[in-house]
Amino acid sequence: MSVDADEHRRERNERLSIRIVGACFIVLAIYVACEGVSDPIGRKTPAHCIPGIILACVSLIVIPVLSRAKRKVARELGSAAMRADAKQNDFCVYLSSILLAVLLLNTAVGWWWADPTAALVMVPLIAKEGIEAMKGETCCD
Repeated sequence: MSVDADEHRRERNERLSIRIVGACFIVLAIYVACEGVSDPIGRKTPAHCIPGIILACVSLIVIPVLSRAKRKVARELGSAAMRADAKQNDFCVYLSSILLAVLLLNTAVGWWWADPTAALVMVPLIAKEGIEAMKGETCCD
């Protein structure tokens, strides 16, 4: 809180924070890409998992509420870093949606390949947000 009084320090901390969030996006993109490639090679299939389906459903309810709350705080504080963090929650919603769809498809019709395919579709979107944040661009307006 004391940093907010010093405009220069606050701006420096905002830039650092948004770059940290951007780095997290990039790490997430790398992880998702690795899993998206290694799972089909190893023929690793998502489990028929009722707890996983329930958790994905709960995530689809809770995470958007958290993201909206973070956006509100970001607007009130004028914080690009908090907007970026809210955007990261939005990607968690996308990933939870994909997880739920994949678990249901795998359970219902045995489409084991849907998970890595969906993951690889998400990689460029996640990486783009990370790169923009690392450059200091506001990725989340």
